[in-house]
Parts: sequence; structure tokens; C-alpha cells
Amino acid sequence: MAENSNRRDEVLETAIDLFSERGYAGTSIRDIAKAIDRSVSNVCHYFKNKEDLWLAILEYSVQGLPDRLREIAHGEGEPLERFKRLLRAHLESSVQHRRESKIFFIDEERLSPRGKEINRRIQKEILDIYVEQLRILQSHGLVHTRHIKVLAFNMLGTINWYLRWYHARGGLSEEEVHEEIIGFVLYGMCGSGGSNVTR
Repeated sequence: MAENSNRRDEVLETAIDLFSERGYAGTSIRDIAKAIDRSVSNVCHYFKNKEDLWLAILEYSVQGLPDRLREIAHGEGEPLERFKRLLRAHLESSVQHRRESKIFFIDEERLSPRGKEINRRIQKEILDIYVEQLRILQSHGLVHTRHIKVLAFNMLGTINWYLRWYHARGGLSEEEVHEEIIGFVLYGMCGSGGSNVTR
């Protein structure tokens, strides 16, 4: 049983590597089988097709992200501090599953209707969390735009851009980059990185 689990994990890990490197459309089950020196039928023993693999990657990686963000959003503390924690947790979780997140953002259009529905449901949950928190900040006089959803899309776009293009060889640590992104988002939301804004 443990050997089966190890082999399934090997297939999953290899698929993540190849999907993130070549794209979902550019990777076949045969490519995955070749990379681990197994037969196509051996891979299909664990995953019936390529989309089944994609859904398993989704479940293993980012499917729990909305619950994690919701827990932080509804936690203790002042609204602005909670929002900073929300951003930091989102960035940290995205880094933890950088390869998987890249797959979902780039190749969503290649999926079946079922795959698209699952992916969009998770993305909508995340968007709704941000919109809810921005409305709370708005009620405290910290956000002044009338277009809360556009602001939320801009924030998520910044995080997604970071996932696609950041490389550690740029000279900044991930923690430093996270602080810069949080400062940028808060400046765009309420000015001066939120530092001069009080309740």
C-alpha cells in the first residue's frame, strides 16, 4: 500500500514539474511516463487521464487556500492589520505551491468544463474574501474607491504577476519581496502603505 502511495506521489510530482515547465497542453501522459521510466498504463493506473492529474494537483495544493484566507480574514485584530496578514498568508501559500499556481493561471482555458468550473469556483471564493475585507476597510474610512471589485482584481493581479515572474536570483529574498508587494498594494488602496491611515 505504501509503495502504491509512493508511486502515485512520484507521478503527481513529475506531472507538476512538467506542467509548470512545458504547460498543461504541452505535456502528455506519455511524457510523464517517460520521465519516471514507467509505462503509460502504469501512470493511468493512478490517474485515468491528464485532467484527472490536474484535478489531483489542484486538490493537493491550492484547494484549501480559501479556507485558510477566510480564517485569517475573520480573525482577531484591527481591520487593516488583518488585511496585511491576509496578503502575507496569500503570498506565502502561493510561494509554497508556486509551480501548481502557475499551472492553474496559465492553462485554465485548456480544461474541460468540469475542470474550469472547479478552478473558477476557487478563484471566485478568493475574490469574494478580498471584496468582503475591502468593504470592511471601506466602512472604516480606509478605502475610498466606489469600485471595490476592480480594486480586488488589481490586488489579485499583482499576486498572480509575482507568481509568474519572480526569480530568487533577482537579489531580494521572498520576505523582502512580500513586504514590497504588501506595501505597494496598501499604497494603492489607501496611500503611504497604510502607515498614515488610522481608524
